[in-house]
Amino acid sequence: MASISLTRIIEKFKLENATPEIDIKGIKVTQPDINRPALQLAGYFEHYEATRVQIIGFVEYTYMNGLPEERKEEIFERLLSNPIPVIIFCRELQPDPLFREKAVEHKIPLMVTKKATSTFTAEIIRWLNVKLAPCISVHGVLVDVFGEGVLITGESGIGKSEAALELIKRGHRLVTDDVVEIRKVSDDTLIGSAPSVTKHFIELRGIGIVDVKTLFGVQAVKDTSSIDLVIRIEDWSKDKEYDRLGLEEEYVDYLGNKVASHTIPIRPGRNLALICESAAVNHRQKKMGYNAAQELYKRVQEGLAKGRDDDDE
Repeated sequence: MASISLTRIIEKFKLENATPEIDIKGIKVTQPDINRPALQLAGYFEHYEATRVQIIGFVEYTYMNGLPEERKEEIFERLLSNPIPVIIFCRELQPDPLFREKAVEHKIPLMVTKKATSTFTAEIIRWLNVKLAPCISVHGVLVDVFGEGVLITGESGIGKSEAALELIKRGHRLVTDDVVEIRKVSDDTLIGSAPSVTKHFIELRGIGIVDVKTLFGVQAVKDTSSIDLVIRIEDWSKDKEYDRLGLEEEYVDYLGNKVASHTIPIRPGRNLALICESAAVNHRQKKMGYNAAQELYKRVQEGLAKGRDDDDE
């Protein structure tokens, strides 16, 4: 199961630690969702998702402070006896002394953020969804081409990195070469990124390792990109039939998500970078509602129909 350390969450969101006496080094967050424990503070603990990050907003905070002391003792004990990874107070609200005492007793860390509850909730959910998303690694090159994430795949040595280098020279941005880490952040979205070791590097056979960020500048690289299109390149075979119209869509499946795919045969003289650019723009056109292949088919059908009408006359 994917997890992320509480220490990293604190660093990312600049949280203030209200319980510094608790050792947080081994605490991990495994759920991308959060919980606002309003119902639990009211005494309803059925279906309580204690393993999620718990967020206390102004409503929960004022309700807690309005409880009688004996009720606080009971509710705080029931709430904090669960395996909660962290409780975060928004708007710089400070924990009730009894709440803090119970939290330290049960080793539940309390954090404080300056941000408004709704803003912070949206940010942490979005961030955790990316970091804790299901992840696989595939062999290929990911380049941002005109805002479309193009994943170039194919056999080793076929020219993926050389195509990526040409795309970079034409003003596009490298995300990763050789290994692409793919995360499923939703049923519609796949995000690709580079392993930290190979980030911004390209391997060119005969030359070696090239640092794209150093050679071409920060405008030539990108940390992450959605994966919108897959281009598989292979050696040209005269015995194989290749799609020449594009009326039928091809897809490849990653983590249960389907991504539009093209198989591009290569041989000397074909400009692969230009083909990738054209494929990216054509894919964007399709998303905007225009399909060139269907338009051609429509024109041909209209021409045939007109020819039949002329013959009838």
